[in-house]
This record gives sequence, structure tokens and C-alpha cells, in this order.
Amino acid sequence: MRGSDSLMDSVGRHWKEEVPPERAYKRRAGAAPPTVEQDKAAGGRHRRWVALGDNRYARASISLRLYRRTRRIRAYLRWSKDGETQERYVCEVSQDWRGANLAEAWRYAWEQGFVTERPLPADSKASSIGVRVNMQANRARDTGPELALRSLLHASGLRYRVDTRPIPEIRRRADVVFPRERVAVFVDGCFWHGCPLHSRPAKKNSELWSAKISGNMERDAETNALLVAAGWTVLRVWEHDDVGAAAEAVAMAVAKARQDL
Repeated sequence: MRGSDSLMDSVGRHWKEEVPPERAYKRRAGAAPPTVEQDKAAGGRHRRWVALGDNRYARASISLRLYRRTRRIRAYLRWSKDGETQERYVCEVSQDWRGANLAEAWRYAWEQGFVTERPLPADSKASSIGVRVNMQANRARDTGPELALRSLLHASGLRYRVDTRPIPEIRRRADVVFPRERVAVFVDGCFWHGCPLHSRPAKKNSELWSAKISGNMERDAETNALLVAAGWTVLRVWEHDDVGAAAEAVAMAVAKARQDL
């Protein structure tokens, strides 16, 4: 009987006392698109690869599932191989927010070697796969972080123009523009705009890339000054910023501008 009691005690401690809240595992309405959410949690799209063998790779995602009987959230790695969905149990997670649970599961997947980075192509000029991904992601418009921000702004009832010049006479385009309120929003990529947190010196062609990034930073500062001098409110959002907080800051700037009209 003592052995049986010990086993029950062990199982009892494993169970949670309450069912985790939905915010811990469900995607909320108006949240960032799934790809953006997964990229952020994994630390970048380049960190989401599963090696299939024969130099083949598949991009994976983390799925969170609530098991009500045990009141536990389990994380599973999912990817496609030869047209069929594959799945692997990663770990249990217990954070209060979905984003934190995704990030925890991705960290564990990396620690266990479940995922990897694809090797650089032989002809790549980038110093690492992360730098290459950042360079490829530098599209003129409709980047993942930009789409996520626009989605939240639109869901909140705000209407705006996309990828346009705040001042037609000045050849500077903003990602999101509120013409009437004179609010211009720029969503800056960490690599190309010299993010103080994530920008790292390139190892290949370092002088070339350093000069280009410095030039972009100088142009950003000049753009800010030109718009502010013309009576515009300028907001710059880093691609790594929390999209919900960024959307709230934009909404507050627009509301304030409307009060001042």
C-alpha cells in the first residue's frame, strides 16, 4: 500500500489544480499572422528547419494543445515530408501567455536538436544564415512585421495608406501613413537599419555592409527631421518589437493628432 500511495502522490503532483487560461495556448483574434508568430517565437525563420536527410529540409511550426484531463499544455513540432504531415512531441509548457509558451517550446526543441539551421549556399555572400535571411526579408513593403501591425490597426478600426509618401514632394515613403492626422509609421528591419539590440557586424564584405547600414541610419534620421519640421508625427517600430504594443502606440498617436486638429 505504501508503494501505491507513493505512486498516487507522484501522479497527483503532476496534475495542475486549474485548467490553463485560453490565452496560454489559443491564438487571439487580431493576433499576428501564424508565420510571424512562429518566426518571433523561434528567434527567426531561419531557426525553424527540420533536417529530412539527403540535404533536404522542411520548415516546422509549434502546435500547442490543452489536455483537459490532466490540465496540461503540450507542445508539438509539426512539419511536412513528402506531402504528409509529421509530428513530434517536444515538451510541456506552463507559461501564462501563448507567445511565451511557443518561445519555451522552440528553445527546448533547439536544445534537444529537433530543429536546425539550413547551411548557407556555396555562392552566398552573407556571413551566416541569419544574416542571409535578414537580407532576403528586406522587401520594400508587406514584410511580416508590417502585415502584423497593419492587421491590428485595421482590426481596431483605423484606416490608413500603405507604402506612400507622407509629403508628395519629398521622396521618402512610410510603411503606414495617416494623411489627415499627419502620422507616419516606419517598420524597420533590424539588419538594414542598425538595430542596437540585434544588428551584428557582417563578417564578409564588412566595410561594404557597414557603409550601407550607416547610410540607411543617416537617411532615417534625415527623414525623421524632414517630417517633424513639416508638422508630422513620426513613429519607428523595430521588427522585433511587440506588435500589440506597437499598434497601441500608433493608435494613441493618431488619437492625439485628432484632438489637435
